[in-house]
Amino acid sequence: MSAATESPAARHDFAAISLIGFVHGVSHFFHLLLPPLFPWLMADFGLSFTGIGATMTAFFVVSAIGQALAGFAVDRFGAARVLAAGIACFIAAALLLSVADGYAALIVVAALAGLGNSVFHPADFTVLNRHVSQARLGHAFSMHGLSGNLGWALAPVFMTGIAAGAGWRSAALAAAGLAALALGLLLWRRRSLADPPGTAQANKNGPTVSAFGFLATPAVWLCFAFFFLVTTAFGAIQNFATPILQNLHGLSLAAGATALSAYLVGGAGGILTGGFLAQKGNHDRLIAAALGTAALLALALAALPLPTWAVLPLMAAIGYCTGIAGPSRDLLVRRAATARFGQAAYGRVYGFVYSGLDAGLALAPLAFGGLMDGGRFAAVLVGIAVLQGMAVFTALTVARAD
Repeated sequence: MSAATESPAARHDFAAISLIGFVHGVSHFFHLLLPPLFPWLMADFGLSFTGIGATMTAFFVVSAIGQALAGFAVDRFGAARVLAAGIACFIAAALLLSVADGYAALIVVAALAGLGNSVFHPADFTVLNRHVSQARLGHAFSMHGLSGNLGWALAPVFMTGIAAGAGWRSAALAAAGLAALALGLLLWRRRSLADPPGTAQANKNGPTVSAFGFLATPAVWLCFAFFFLVTTAFGAIQNFATPILQNLHGLSLAAGATALSAYLVGGAGGILTGGFLAQKGNHDRLIAAALGTAALLALALAALPLPTWAVLPLMAAIGYCTGIAGPSRDLLVRRAATARFGQAAYGRVYGFVYSGLDAGLALAPLAFGGLMDGGRFAAVLVGIAVLQGMAVFTALTVARAD
């Protein structure tokens, strides 16, 4: 095939990957709409850590339920419309935050942001699977994961920087402006997200399945379990890494926070590497090797008397190994979705499976909080390793369940 004929396909792939990557980054930014503002909100509204933390429980519970349902909307109305509705929820959440006058308003803000967040995985992956050529899918999923990490990284700097200079209400308005920019870009480029010609006919000619027929497929449940296990482990690290490292290895507060940043940066590097490795196939084995190594490193962090200087690279290595599994993880779900249902159920399968992400993030503080309160810091790391080991088992079992 000549370069001339390849160029339009490559440009189309790039356009889809770039647009979906940007809106996915915005969705991760809105994961952290509230947490960077906690110090201001607690002071202004007289809230405890438990009270303000409950806002994030509301976020992830709504997102988990909404994500399982959003897939049906994607299959029925198309990804572009559903994405626009999700971003509109972000705008509404940020505008409400800017005028919030009490705790009840903050809960509504969190619920609206969670509802907006719920649409992105089923919509994003439906677009990528339908618009990106097979040869670039691994890279597309890699960039999708990386853009989410960048959204996480931007939010604390953006929100706290504005709040410190102009107040938290101004920060909320600025976040609304960012979401409005994403909505404008999405509406401008909405034609590029429309289903490719022939999609409707291909779906009609494909396997016939009832609306909830995918729930009878073991591979779908195994993928859900995989996401639930992996993100419960991630949530434990995200929430508790700093105090764990302070107590187990004598790190200062600043050094512990830096170690968590090293984990996240390592994860971003792993996602990039994983995009290339995923193109070689053997996704379940790659996931098993990457997460198995991460589990062993977590056990080493729990059990070995490490010098302070060794903690940061070890945390980066755990993040790197976990990140490598990301693109293969997404391709594994694609295989489970298409093995029985073709393209017709992309939204439903991705929506249900990825609701495991939110369920894991919602459960992690509850599951590990008791161990933290009891001073059993090493046990938290062991628990993380066990969860990653269980995730390896589910990944290896998916192939046999197809």
